[in-house]
Amino acid sequence: MLKVGVLGAGHLGKIHLKLLNQSEKYELVGFYDASSENAEKISAEFGYKKFDIIEDLIEAVDVVDVVTPTLSHFEVAKKTITAGKHLFIEKPITNTFAEAEELIALAKKHGVKGQVGHVERFNPAFRAVASRIENPMFIEAHRLAEFNPRGTDVPVVLDLMIHDIDAVLSVVKSKVKNINASGVSVISDTPDIANARIEFENGCVANLTASRISMKNMRKSRFFQRDAYISVDFLEKKCEVVKMKDAPEKEDEYAMILQNAEGVKKQIYFDNPDVSPNNAILDELETFADAINNNTIPIVTLEQGAEALRVANGVIKSFSK
Repeated sequence: MLKVGVLGAGHLGKIHLKLLNQSEKYELVGFYDASSENAEKISAEFGYKKFDIIEDLIEAVDVVDVVTPTLSHFEVAKKTITAGKHLFIEKPITNTFAEAEELIALAKKHGVKGQVGHVERFNPAFRAVASRIENPMFIEAHRLAEFNPRGTDVPVVLDLMIHDIDAVLSVVKSKVKNINASGVSVISDTPDIANARIEFENGCVANLTASRISMKNMRKSRFFQRDAYISVDFLEKKCEVVKMKDAPEKEDEYAMILQNAEGVKKQIYFDNPDVSPNNAILDELETFADAINNNTIPIVTLEQGAEALRVANGVIKSFSK
């Protein structure tokens, strides 16, 4: 088993600690938290070993799981990589794209693996249809959340929208050509609601909306491609595939048939792929262990995490145009 330590024991850090402690692929060595009071409380309640010095924890493990606030990501990740330890780091990868590029270069230099915590890649509904999303040309995503003070230190783009940016980048095999966006600050110092139109070189357009001041939660995406429409409900963990094929010469009286102005007939087929329940956070952590043990490429690489951040920063920059 790989020895692992967690940096950061806030809300998400505690979840990581619990899952790593349960995992059969890791041996949880301990954790570090900047708040000694919080560290004492967690250690007393759950029995996890607390470290008072970050470097001591890094030295004691094979893998470091970074779940600290974004502003500290670069500093602790750099210490981890230069110590020759593998790195799992929560999203966004760093505060700036330049920092992300430096981490990528360091990881290559020191021969360590890294994975970014874009957990929606492991959402069972998205996993059920990801292989069926082929050359989408229009994507629409809505990620709406009720207000929660946690996370308001960063714009809603880095808090919420970046999940959909990463999901979109994982299925659109083309470079981003143009970004237009608008954002509004309602209750925070940074935008709480934002809309972005991302255009790709192959003609695909993604229209993303994110809000953290909504009356109800919603996490839905729709992918439109030639002869198919695919919907994913990340919150309810449901998905649907609607396909259109040339209608057969002998039509079933119950079949759904569409006919265009030129007389071409298409039959509509509905498909609800099986969604296998999972714990997405545990899956992302354990697939990283597999990548280390088998010397394979992690599912969400540092490079992919950096590209999601670059596009997210492009959205934020577009606010001031």
